[in-house]
Amino acid sequence: MSQTRFAPSPTGLLHLGHAFAARVAREQASPGGYLLRFEDIDHTRVRPEYYAAAREDLAWLGLAPDRETPPQLERAARHREVLARLRSLEAVYPCFCTRREVEAEISRMTSAPHGPEGPLYPGTCRALEPEERARRLETGGAPAWRLNATKAATLVGPLDFDDRRHGRVQVDPGLLGDLVLARKDIGTSYHLSVVADDADDGITLVTRGEDLLPATHVHRLLQALLGLPAPEYLHHRLVTDENGRRLAKRDDARSIRHFRDAGCSAGEVLAMLPGD
Repeated sequence: MSQTRFAPSPTGLLHLGHAFAARVAREQASPGGYLLRFEDIDHTRVRPEYYAAAREDLAWLGLAPDRETPPQLERAARHREVLARLRSLEAVYPCFCTRREVEAEISRMTSAPHGPEGPLYPGTCRALEPEERARRLETGGAPAWRLNATKAATLVGPLDFDDRRHGRVQVDPGLLGDLVLARKDIGTSYHLSVVADDADDGITLVTRGEDLLPATHVHRLLQALLGLPAPEYLHHRLVTDENGRRLAKRDDARSIRHFRDAGCSAGEVLAMLPGD
């Protein structure tokens, strides 16, 4: 029995890439096990009309969910609870750096560490003395909270996860370095929220684009730290344009609403999608 979810961000209209992701999630779900959850923690970019538009487009495509679960913004208390657990394990540390300071530090390094998404955080605040860290927490504003990848790996030991395309994948706990798990402005991040939300929603199969495969290494690490069940994964192919670029919400010409307004049928739009 597989319970899946389609989890768009209501920051724009759904496009062909979303339609493909929703179709994969529905096809892989057991009867009654295809859920919709809005990932809306990026609240400064969220617009109320995009929630309704997504529901309408999914229904028009014949991809309406079996049920909808609460969006991320309604789960803030749960996300704070999860962060508190990670803090108690000392698997995270406060980071007081600005983005500009991080970029400047990386530029000064003769051999900055890199991951699949670019330069990794150089560990500036991880090296703070306990007294200095405590002083900054008392006198400064809210910090970001970063994963201590080395400490986390020590706590949980070797890990892996199962992917329906890639098979058994060994976790590299340092693949994305000490990435941010709780932003200064919202007190959480995609990585922290999605792990907690998938567990709370009973998701047994996470279907999402292959661009998120590196993030799954971190998510499996967090699941182990928090004692959460490990779902199965399916990192599917991405829908790209004629130049091979992944579709984004700025691609209005490929939005579902564009095709609807142009008089296309749902079947015609679904026929534009690639095979699995």
